[in-house]
Amino acid sequence: MTRILLFEPRIAGNTGNVIRMAAGSGAELHLVNPLFDFEDAKLRRAGLDYHDLAIVQQHDSFEAALHALQPARVFAFTARTERSYTDVSYEPSDVLLFGPEPTGLSEEILAHEAVTDRLRVPMLPGRRSMNLANCVAVATYEAWRQRGFPGAGTDTGV
Repeated sequence: MTRILLFEPRIAGNTGNVIRMAAGSGAELHLVNPLFDFEDAKLRRAGLDYHDLAIVQQHDSFEAALHALQPARVFAFTARTERSYTDVSYEPSDVLLFGPEPTGLSEEILAHEAVTDRLRVPMLPGRRSMNLANCVAVATYEAWRQRGFPGAGTDTGV
């Protein structure tokens, strides 16, 4: 099962979309405080009725999240690397770490001893960034695909 770690997410709608994607893919979602109002209407609207189908845990700090997720490889997603998310052979216990929407992960978090590697989702030059929920989905589905989509049914999807 892929494990997603969102460090201090700022936009409720993005987190709601990640909750919905996590429910659909069987991924665990871990959130590091501080968060927006978790009862936000945008979060509920984006996640629709998927909150009860997703595994979502909140942590008071980055260190607390790492403690709960160990042992694991932690892949930090950032535009500040050349290594692609497709260059990794993912394992079920891996953690996919993403930063807050306006800034991404700080250099302090990227340099943390628990971070195994930095990865990026490629995009065309001159673009500022991709949407957080889209990046999380791209990486999560690649990790799940590499393991043969365990647990996926054939009667659902787009």
